[in-house]
Order: sequence, then structure tokens, then C-alpha cells
Amino acid sequence: MKLVIFGLTITSSWGNGHATLWRGLCRALARRGHDITFYERDVPYYAAHRDLLALDGVDIVLYSDWQDVRHAAARAVADADVAMVTSYCPDAIVATNLIADRAALSVFYDMDSPTTLDRMHRGDPVSYIGPNGLRDVDLVLSYAGGAALSAIRDTLGARRVAPLYGSVDPAVHRPMPAEPQYAATLSYLGTYADDRQPALDRLFIEAARVRPDERFVIGGAQYPDTFPWTPNIFFVRHLPPPSHPAFFCSSPITLNITRRAFAELGHCPSGRLFEAAACGSAVVSDWWDGLDEFFTPGEEILVARDTADVLAAIDLPRAELARIGRAARQRTLAEHTADHRAIELEGILEDVLQPEHVHHTRPPLVPTEASPRQLEA
Repeated sequence: MKLVIFGLTITSSWGNGHATLWRGLCRALARRGHDITFYERDVPYYAAHRDLLALDGVDIVLYSDWQDVRHAAARAVADADVAMVTSYCPDAIVATNLIADRAALSVFYDMDSPTTLDRMHRGDPVSYIGPNGLRDVDLVLSYAGGAALSAIRDTLGARRVAPLYGSVDPAVHRPMPAEPQYAATLSYLGTYADDRQPALDRLFIEAARVRPDERFVIGGAQYPDTFPWTPNIFFVRHLPPPSHPAFFCSSPITLNITRRAFAELGHCPSGRLFEAAACGSAVVSDWWDGLDEFFTPGEEILVARDTADVLAAIDLPRAELARIGRAARQRTLAEHTADHRAIELEGILEDVLQPEHVHHTRPPLVPTEASPRQLEA
């Protein structure tokens, strides 16, 4: 199958979760014999922090301006089996118009569907969706499941909607030896976001204040000078994906915090959650509806609603935290890898292209409750 993708970025993981997800998913699709072309506008912000120049099996097209590639893009779309545009693609609206007119199967993948729906409901502009909403594409994929699927159909006019959750590439994220500079009682890895700050205050910063003699570590980008650092919170500026495993594996437990819109909508696991679990790290997470469909609380993940819950989690015996981390890794490798999502994506696309087709030739990786191949029409 030939796929053409117009996305935010695959070449820079700086300050976004798109790149890491696409790298794993594209590798998995390429291994399964698919021909992939990824169009990315070469913006200065990502060019200055580029951490990938090439990817086996993927033709990455960097361009400065849409006019420079519109003719080549039109030919590529016309020759493709599937053409896809993602949320936050700088040229999403013109690219969506192109694939709606030219593609055999046009797809919009909203990798930020809770944010999209939240902005739409508040009446704020959404830069990657035009006045027609998503009515003109054949299929909409959503990073969130549950209520997001019907909301996308009702709010944006989508004709068909299916979830395609985040995933992890276990070749990148796996258990690694600890590194002293990342050692901590509790770690947190994530780009700064205003809507995550209240939870970060409650579940991380306050825990650090209560335990002044213990070491806490934050890794990420875009943290402001006004961030409420305490003397025992240590900061590691942006970590490229190859450094994530050592970061996660250098503390007995790591914190996952979900952005406000994602937590309120539910059924939307972050990529960081799967990454930490794949590394065998015990995870303590804020709660959101649907979390227990991906990991079993108390067995594969710990849940914290306040500072006391976090303190109780970090006080668990190290052997118990290690057991939870092993269970989380096992669940992730069984259900949440890029290979699983690639197979789910194949099935979704085949259902739309050939509804009567029976998938006899696909490997027996069966989607679970946490990754249903459901299709709303």
C-alpha cells in the first residue's frame, strides 16, 4: 500500500509528541511492506532541533513553502492508495483539500483530538481544520476513543471515525541501565504546558516540598523562568528519544500527567505513558476515564489524585515497584506497540477500501478492549 502523509514533523522530537509516534509507526508500516512518503514543512523551530535525518523505508520530503511542492504532492496523492493529513500540520487545510479531491482514500488523523474538540466547543479557531470541518475526507482517525468518536462526527461532520491510539517502539524504549544524572525518588518527563501545571503542582512539586531531602527530576522543554522550582527539583532540558529509556530507568517510579482536555475527555493515553511502561518503569498517573482499559490500576499502574497518593506510591517497597514496572512492560508489549497500531491501521483502511474483505492474511494480533478496531459511520 502506498501512503502519503502530511504531518507536523517526523524529523524533530523537540517539544512535540508527534515525531516519536510517527517514527515508530512508520518503521512498523515499512516493515510490513508499505511505501510511505512523509511531507514536512521545514520550519526554523524544528530545523534547529532536528534529531532525525532519514528513516529506512520512508521518503521524507522537507519543503519551505507549500507552493514549492504542491504539484509534486498532487502527483504523489493521485498515485497513492491512502493520503493522510494530521493535526497541527502547518499546511493542513490546503493539504486536506488536496487529498479530498485527489486521493483514492482520504484520511485526517487528529493526533490532538481532545484539544481540537475543546477549542471547537469554546469557539476558538483551529488552524488545521477548514470551514468545512472534516466532512470532505473519507475517514477520520482519532488519538482519543470513547466519547471523542461521536463528538468528532457531530462537531466536525466526519463520516467515519475510528480510534488510533498512541503507541511505542520497543526497539527504542526498553529497559536500560540507570544513569546517575537522572537518578531520583520520582521523575517526570514532559514538555511544559499550562494546562498540565495544576496537576504537576499537586502531584510533583508539592511532593518535592514535603520531601526536601529527596531528589526529584524533571526532563522536558519550554519550561518558563517562572516555574516554581524547589532546591531538590533538578531539571534536564529536552531529551531526545534515545535518552528517554535511561531517564525512565534511573528512578524507581515515574509520573505521568495528562493534559487537561485529554483527561476531561478520557480514553486518551499519552505516548509518554507507553514509553515509560515499555522501559519497565513503574508509573504513577493522574486518573482519567478509560485508563483502566489500557493498564490495570494497582497491578500495572498506580493512580494518584493528590499529593498523599504520590507519597504513598513512592514509599512502596522497591521490589513492589519493580513488579508493577515489569507488569506494565508486559502489557505494553502485548497490546500497545507500533506494530500493533500498524496492524490496526491496516484493518481500518481495508474496511473502508474494501468493506467486504476478510483479513485472512493479517497476523493474529487481535485488538483488545484497549485498542478496538471500532468504526463509527
